Amino acid sequence: MTILITGATGNVGRNVLRLVAAEGEQVRALTRDPRAEFPAGVQAALGDLAAPDTLDAALRGVDRLFLFPVPQTARDVVDAAKRAGVRRIVVLSSGAVTGGFDTDFHLPVERAVQDSGLEWTHVRPGEFAMNKLALWGPSIRAEGVVRDPNPDVAWYPTHELDIAEVAAAALLSDGHAGRAYDVNGPDLLTYREQVRAIGDAIGREIRFEVIGRERARELYLAQGGFAAANADFLLGFEDYSGAAQDPAEAAEFDASAAMPTAEPVTGRARGFAEWARDHAADFRPAGW
Repeated sequence: MTILITGATGNVGRNVLRLVAAEGEQVRALTRDPRAEFPAGVQAALGDLAAPDTLDAALRGVDRLFLFPVPQTARDVVDAAKRAGVRRIVVLSSGAVTGGFDTDFHLPVERAVQDSGLEWTHVRPGEFAMNKLALWGPSIRAEGVVRDPNPDVAWYPTHELDIAEVAAAALLSDGHAGRAYDVNGPDLLTYREQVRAIGDAIGREIRFEVIGRERARELYLAQGGFAAANADFLLGFEDYSGAAQDPAEAAEFDASAAMPTAEPVTGRARGFAEWARDHAADFRPAGW
């Protein structure tokens, strides 16, 4: 059995690749970068989900596919997979589909896969804990501070390994076809509590500085990368689809009830404190 992993260098995909390869399956990693390096035994295949006509060689002989979401070409990619003989597709989707907020990004990918007639499983993560490394990591490393306007906003940050383990289970074992798995962390934590957990993990007190939305937007835009790309959505200036909105009128998420985790599929769900310990070195200044 050959399994193709797309998004193979991402936070989830690289872990799915490692988990599947550890089970002794033949694993192929799709990449646009001919210099990309993967674990021993993993075959690199050049191709781009945004250009489905580049995928024929990567899909040749593939039985199962882990699909990173690219909605613009999803139907063409799925058609190419079906022609190549792929029988099962596991989609990296989003919990925003379950909540009805995502109608034009992950949802079209899910529908393309379902309409194909192939076996499918959707993995719908909630908030990635890794987002906090992208958002807060630079200021924690440089100054030991987090600046944010929402100290008391709370949600269930999700360890990327929980997401990857659910995806790997759906790729490797039967019984998951036709299922959509929401995967959240087990802990409802405010931003202030998350910062405290990171501080405990790195052995350093981290100050939380409450600032206004406009100032936070300035800082995120100046930071670049993930922070800049997502500043308006994270701070309430845009809705999930990218339409401008008044932050005061942004939809509030109901965090009153516990959210589904990886535990029913994998037997466990990792808490945020464990995630912070796993990434402690990423939050420490160089040379510490």
